Amino acid sequence: MFTLLAACGKMTLDFLEYVGGLFVMGWRIICALPSIFVSPRLTIDQMLQIGVNSFPLILLVSVFTGSVAAWQTAYQMVDFVPMRFLGVTVGKAVTIELAPVLTALVLAGRVGASIAAELGTMRVTEQIDALEAMAIDPVRYLVLPRVVAGIIMIPILSLFATVIAILGALVVSVSVVNISSEMFLNGVKRYFYISDLVAGQTKAAMFGLIISLIGCYQGFITSGGAEGVGKSTTRAVVVSAVLILIADFLIATLMFRMG
Repeated sequence: MFTLLAACGKMTLDFLEYVGGLFVMGWRIICALPSIFVSPRLTIDQMLQIGVNSFPLILLVSVFTGSVAAWQTAYQMVDFVPMRFLGVTVGKAVTIELAPVLTALVLAGRVGASIAAELGTMRVTEQIDALEAMAIDPVRYLVLPRVVAGIIMIPILSLFATVIAILGALVVSVSVVNISSEMFLNGVKRYFYISDLVAGQTKAAMFGLIISLIGCYQGFITSGGAEGVGKSTTRAVVVSAVLILIADFLIATLMFRMG
């Protein structure tokens, strides 16, 4: 019994320490924001790394996301709902939920893991300590560009994913489900609301903050050499994925209240 209580107590303390560390890093990022234009090249490089280099992966995932969404929706609707509503259903599901969430989950594995591994390696090889010794704020130099790039580029990737997924759904709807492209696109356009797009992009921006912040924080607290870098990388992906799903629920609850 005492061992169980001790284990629960340690887990609680570790959790509070983790959350506290995240808030401290978040506050340091806010304080460093005015210096974002001092070295814009750092942010641009991270935008290329996070955004442009991730586009082929997002393209592939989005095509099959839209294709599967169209096929599965048509399967569920047959004999119950007229097929003219297929475009409505797929368009709203992709815009509000599928594109931002799946984009974020994929990028948590690619971008979050990369950030954690890179900064973790810098931590265990004492490169971050060297920056501090030279009076260079590592949060301003390493963390801020990555967080800003994540908040900017992940919504852009999510927007591309939305368009590509709808085009993939259109191809499947015409070639497999056998409905006309006019019927599908009319459904998408007729029930398209700007608020749906805003909601999806708001989610994507929050997911970008989560992925980049968790990746940076895990990198900064890395210890234990190469093994520690591996653990931090894995933890960054897992924590980011869990927080993405929690944030998705909270944002949807706030923005889409029934009644």
